[in-house]
Amino acid sequence: MHFRCLAINNVMMHNNCDCYRKIYAIHGIMDDFLKRLPGYNLRRASTVILSELTDGLSELDLRPSDASMLITIDDHPRVTPSELGRILGIQRANMVPMVVRLEDRGEIVRIKRDGRSFGLELTQKGSELCNRAKAILLKYEENFLKRVPPEHREHLLPALRALWDHSAS
Repeated sequence: MHFRCLAINNVMMHNNCDCYRKIYAIHGIMDDFLKRLPGYNLRRASTVILSELTDGLSELDLRPSDASMLITIDDHPRVTPSELGRILGIQRANMVPMVVRLEDRGEIVRIKRDGRSFGLELTQKGSELCNRAKAILLKYEENFLKRVPPEHREHLLPALRALWDHSAS
């Protein structure tokens, strides 16, 4: 077998084994190492998408986490804060200030469920805001999916769900 060597900065590698890719990655030539990593690409895509969503929701003075909470409370009336945290993957310590924020804004109220626990419900203001947030999310999702090649769209959601479904195991 013929081996051709390439020397860059005194590094010798043979072309029979991914060597050019390694050298290119080390020296930033032609191919970036990080751009070949699914996790890196997912984080970059998430950063762009979240930034755009944040901009869209800002007209309602909502953060993505606020919108997620309102929508989930709408889907699960009288959900407890700890149940809400489990559904959304938000730690208990972070839930308290988030619930207080929405409560102080008049978007949710606490409803007694039994002797000790309480659930959360949307107020009229919260319900209207939730509906407006859903409309923004749907438009945003539509624009987001336009960037995904049509042949990959049906696989995108199952692949993403598989990633976070396995995070619990």
